[in-house]
Amino acid sequence: MNILLVYPEYPDTFWSFKHALKFVSKKAAFPPLGLLTVAAMLPEEWEKRVVDVNVRPLRDDDILWADYVFVSAMSVQKESAKAIIARSKKLDRKIVAGGPLFTALHDEFGNVDYLVLNEAEITLKPFLADLAAGKAKHIYTTTEWADITQTPIPRWDLINLKNYASMNLQYSRGCPYDCEFCDITVLYGRIPRTKTKEQVISELDSLRERGWRASVFFVDDNFLGNKSKLKKEILPSIIEWMDEKRHPFFFNTEVSLNSADDEELMTLMARAGFNAVFVGIESPNEESLEECKKIPNKKRDLAASVRKIQKFGMEVQGGFILGFDMDPASIFDKMTSFIQETGIVTAMVGLLNAPRGTKLYKRLMKEGRLLHVFSGDNTDFSMNFIPKMNRDVLVKGYKSVVKRIYSPKQYYERVKKFMKNYNPPQVKVFRMNPGYTRALFKSIVRLGMVEKERVYYWRLFFWSLFTRPKLFPLAITFCIYGFHFRKIFEDHIMNLK
Repeated sequence: MNILLVYPEYPDTFWSFKHALKFVSKKAAFPPLGLLTVAAMLPEEWEKRVVDVNVRPLRDDDILWADYVFVSAMSVQKESAKAIIARSKKLDRKIVAGGPLFTALHDEFGNVDYLVLNEAEITLKPFLADLAAGKAKHIYTTTEWADITQTPIPRWDLINLKNYASMNLQYSRGCPYDCEFCDITVLYGRIPRTKTKEQVISELDSLRERGWRASVFFVDDNFLGNKSKLKKEILPSIIEWMDEKRHPFFFNTEVSLNSADDEELMTLMARAGFNAVFVGIESPNEESLEECKKIPNKKRDLAASVRKIQKFGMEVQGGFILGFDMDPASIFDKMTSFIQETGIVTAMVGLLNAPRGTKLYKRLMKEGRLLHVFSGDNTDFSMNFIPKMNRDVLVKGYKSVVKRIYSPKQYYERVKKFMKNYNPPQVKVFRMNPGYTRALFKSIVRLGMVEKERVYYWRLFFWSLFTRPKLFPLAITFCIYGFHFRKIFEDHIMNLK
């Protein structure tokens, strides 16, 4: 068998980091972890090739080489996935599709030959057996949750690691919380399932052995799902490995805000090499948090929790949502002030949408407020339901928030505010390498000489160089991120109606 595994294109969004990647001469932010893991589950004797459309175009020759084309995607990649499927069908190749997009919206893909849904650890094996017997079915699905201690190491040899800004690794699936708008529990359940410490170390070894020496993103939707195991087994093992290997990586991941309540946990994460965490803060409005059942954030001083995590040496990247039924008219100013005052440099602000299967989706369906399927694109600002707030007011307010937080003046003020209070552990977590050197010179030319933020760029440049030299590479990184965020605003949000 010749198997072509294709990863669809991401649209230009906040999360694509498209404009930032150019500075570091990378083609994509992350590799297709799911597809590479599936590749490791396929028969060893099969020939396999991976085409990540975010790295290079898919050619007809690629498709014609294959006996089967495997496609995996998330919701935001739907349009690209449809185009890939159409091309493959036109060239008379069989399609095998799986992953979050197809699991959630399989009824939209009747032209796919084989839908291998839910988790591949369960559904792929019977599909392969039926395929070998010549009796493969159209859909393979399950209501069970996979034992991920059986998940193999991804096939990193099928891609060129140099094309990516960061590698990724999955330690757990599932989340103990059940926020109304979130589909993670729909896809992966509420009881977190975890890999063993031996698996985690083996995956780190596999990346190191292939020459990787930079960021590794733990893609878990909530890294703290099994906090006891994390503290007793996983983090101590990572710390020991990192010390032994002289700290080849630095890590980031996603956590809930209540991580701030556990100082032992934060100390261990910082010692292990975690220097950034993404936190779903959602809203500074308590009533909105109550509405969406954001349990870890309720009845707490949100700003104090953010500052505490920052104090332990981890940058807090924040997710924010506008459009809750309980959002007051003051929410736009309140959110802008919160982001600015807490020094959350990377603040991802989006409009509320209801993914299929979530509690929000079901509630809005009962209320007759649903409009269409959620695209997953955080620059596709067409909410898929009728909001309580006047839509024009909501869109105008949303634009004002993003414009303000990413205007050069406020953005650079926020960077400086954060860096004044940021004290990472003594372990060296930032490495100056040829990639960073190229990024530095590109930033000088583009941001320091051409773009409108050049005055703010040079102020931060010299301030960080002389007062926080250890953090100078981080300052340049933030400058580059800010340029990307402003480009997204100008290209996609500024003219939103």
